[in-house]
Amino acid sequence: MSLLEKLKSDIITSMKEKNKERLNTLRSVKGAMQLEIINNKKEENDDLLLDVINKQIKMRNDSIAEFEKAGREDLVKSYKQEIDILMEYMPEMLSEEELNKIIDNQIAKLEEKSPKSLGIIMREITPVIKNRCDMREVTNKIKEKLS
Repeated sequence: MSLLEKLKSDIITSMKEKNKERLNTLRSVKGAMQLEIINNKKEENDDLLLDVINKQIKMRNDSIAEFEKAGREDLVKSYKQEIDILMEYMPEMLSEEELNKIIDNQIAKLEEKSPKSLGIIMREITPVIKNRCDMREVTNKIKEKLS
C-alpha cells in the first residue's frame, strides 16, 4: 500500500471512528498537498506527500515555539499530538551515527575541503537523506566538519 493510499484509508477510518483530531490533521495534509499540486503543477505521489508532511511538521514546531512563549499550553499539547499523528507517515529517521557516516563519506569524496563546499555536499546527500532527518541539523554538522 502506498503512502497516499494509506492516507486516504486513514481519513476514512478516522471518519468512521469519529476521531476528529486525527481526521482534521489528515485532512489538513491532504489539502496542503492538493494546494501544492495546483500551485506548483506537481504530480500526486508519495514523495510529494512526504515533502508536504515534512512542511506541516515544521510549521507546527514553529507554532509550538510561539505558543510556549505565549503560555498557551493547551495549544502546545494539541500541536504535539498532531505532530505525533504526522510522524506515523514519515520514514524511519536516520540515527546520529548513520547521518555522520553519510556526511563523512561525502566529505571524503571531495578534493577541496573548505566551507565553500557546503552546497556541493548538500546537493549530493539531500536525495539520500531527504525527509529522514532535520536538514538544519545536517547543514550545521557539515559546516562544523568543514571548518
